[in-house]
Amino acid sequence: MSKVVAELKYSAEHEWVAFDGSGPVGIGISAVAADALGDIVYVDLPEVGSTVTAGETCGEVESTKSVSDLYAPVTGEVTEVNPAVVDDPALINNDPYGAGWLFKVAVESKGPLMSAVEYATANGGEL
Repeated sequence: MSKVVAELKYSAEHEWVAFDGSGPVGIGISAVAADALGDIVYVDLPEVGSTVTAGETCGEVESTKSVSDLYAPVTGEVTEVNPAVVDDPALINNDPYGAGWLFKVAVESKGPLMSAVEYATANGGEL
């Protein structure tokens, strides 16, 4: 079973959000999604300074199996993207909650998010 991190919030589209209480939030895709996608070979991320809107597409992830849209779990301005994951998309498969983070957003509002327990229950993940 794929790991689900208890401290994170999750969208129905398999993105995770790391709220630390101050500053921009980190966003990535869950291990459940990374495992389902297979070997990730390309990512297209929103540009720094652009605005993303909760529930709308903001990029894509391409694997050896398929191409999947990335959906913003929050609304706000993109403050940072992870250049390491652009250079080596396999980081998402190897460490989806660490080195495989995708981008950071200064949050204006949140979309509908699930707790780790709710996400794991709905998607077969393991806490």
